[in-house]
Amino acid sequence: MVHTSSLILDDLPSMDDAKERRGRPACHVAHGEATAILAAFTLLNRGYEILAEGWPEGPDATLRSSIAADLAKAVGITGMIAGQACDLAMTDRAIDFPTLEFIHSRKTGALFIAAAALGAAGQHATPGARIAVAAYAKNLGLAFQIVDDVIDATGSSSDVGKDVGKDLRKTTFVSFAGVGGARQLAAELIEASLAALEPFGEPAQPLRDLAHYVVARRR
Repeated sequence: MVHTSSLILDDLPSMDDAKERRGRPACHVAHGEATAILAAFTLLNRGYEILAEGWPEGPDATLRSSIAADLAKAVGITGMIAGQACDLAMTDRAIDFPTLEFIHSRKTGALFIAAAALGAAGQHATPGARIAVAAYAKNLGLAFQIVDDVIDATGSSSDVGKDVGKDLRKTTFVSFAGVGGARQLAAELIEASLAALEPFGEPAQPLRDLAHYVVARRR
């Protein structure tokens, strides 16, 4: 819900002004900008509502409160919102690699890390296990964004299912390294994410499959 909320906001005319998402008209195109904004806030609010309510066999109230606080940090002014704000501010401006990495580690990476680390916390994982899955997610999130940059530079809207060419006014990983270099960097990050999963053995195979999908995807 938090992720979908962020996509609706990202597509708005005041942000990326995207017309298509997942092969269908973006929310504001289909339902109007006001409804899209309300839908985004409803989804974000509902996510926290679910955490407050709890569910059978889920984390207790104390742990849910901790998860909610960490999720809020991932979304907030040091997380996803910080990345989006910096991304918008840097449109039509040349930026250096550390700034680009800052943008994407917050705009994309923060929610990847939250999804992994908070899931582990909900299952009372050891501190070492939580650090390992967070490392997996950090590298996976950056690889995902790099592949997104490649798709935006090389794909077509009909194949990708969303607007492409939206990053022409922004510095991207493709701008820095070219398509081939960006793909190589994504592959190296995926290897790092897989290495973080080694302590978990066979039970982590679904996470390995996800990592392989991220680097191979074309949409």
